Amino acid sequence: MTRTNLFTLLALVAATALAGGAILLHDGRAPGAAAEAHDHGGKAGAHDDDGDDHDHGDDHGANHAAAPDAIAMPDAVIAASRITVASAGPATLDLGADFHGEVRFNADRTAQVVPRVAGVVESVAADLGQRVRRGEVLAVIGSATLSEQRAALLSARERRETAAATFERERRLWEAKVSAEQDYLLARQALREAEIEQRNAETRLRALGADLAADPSALGRLAIRAPFDGIVVEKRLALGESVAADASVFMISDLSTVWIDLVVSAQDIGKVPVGARASVTAAGGGAPVEGRVSYVGNLFGESTRSATARIVLPNPQGLWRPGLFVNARVVAGQAKVAVAVPADALHTVEDRPSVFVRTAVGFEARPVTTGRADGAQVEIVAGLAPGETYAAGNGFLLKADLAKGSAEHSH
Repeated sequence: MTRTNLFTLLALVAATALAGGAILLHDGRAPGAAAEAHDHGGKAGAHDDDGDDHDHGDDHGANHAAAPDAIAMPDAVIAASRITVASAGPATLDLGADFHGEVRFNADRTAQVVPRVAGVVESVAADLGQRVRRGEVLAVIGSATLSEQRAALLSARERRETAAATFERERRLWEAKVSAEQDYLLARQALREAEIEQRNAETRLRALGADLAADPSALGRLAIRAPFDGIVVEKRLALGESVAADASVFMISDLSTVWIDLVVSAQDIGKVPVGARASVTAAGGGAPVEGRVSYVGNLFGESTRSATARIVLPNPQGLWRPGLFVNARVVAGQAKVAVAVPADALHTVEDRPSVFVRTAVGFEARPVTTGRADGAQVEIVAGLAPGETYAAGNGFLLKADLAKGSAEHSH
């Protein structure tokens, strides 16, 4: 064997010896003792005669199983986490029912604007979405029918003026004993007929929405005007287009109020009395808006077997747009309960509703039995006594901490 190979062999032997010593030092026992202890442990696990070790393990497991329900948390950490606490006590619940619905135009403040005479569109002044005032010109059309009506009015005015002059002359002559009374009476009758004809011509023009004092050079022009303050929500005419007398050329709606139509089944119809207070929330979320039930339908649909209940909702900002789906809670009464907590204070722990109750060292998750609810508060029937302090806000942090502790314990 060469000198180099000899040194290599000695180095391997030394490394093996050092590794064995390290193992002995780490275990603290000789190899035989370790084996003996292992064998003893196996026998202890196989025999339950004295029960000391086995009972100790059971006690440890029981204590460890109860730990996940409690959360140790100093006051400083509670304050830093912004976990608010409250004292359990009585509350008044708004009893009602929840319904789905849809925002619709207020039909009492929505109008289909028609020209009322056939014609051709000469100008259009209003656009979709434009806010208009009552009497504002939306469009102008030219109409032969309107021209004939205005011409008839001008003729009636001329005949009345002539009849009035004739009547005045005949009256003076009759009073002077120059003409016969019959001539005076005929002149008076002619004046009255002329007045009736003039009023009839004016009424026909008013029915068409035409201006009685129009410029004689524009007898055939009709200005289509807004019937009230509102927004142009539909527009169905264009410049140069021919329109019929009954064509709906604009739809104007006053969106300062809207209707919320709710779908109410037969078994829930008694939960929606007229005049009941209602809280409406957009299906996509947002702050609720208060309104009142103004109408409940008397008939049920043949296909849906449901009735319509209506809420009149103020809409000063125009945020409630027709077609939007909403959720509404109609409050039909109130009830006083001994203990209630905010809905956010309830959490599901091990598939049971629970409340985090304040303890000397932090919180504990306590299962409770719930009762009635109004969306904001929930009645606690059992599990939480009046005066007990619980986590009312940001309790989800406690639930997260509890879940984390359970995961670490399981691991």
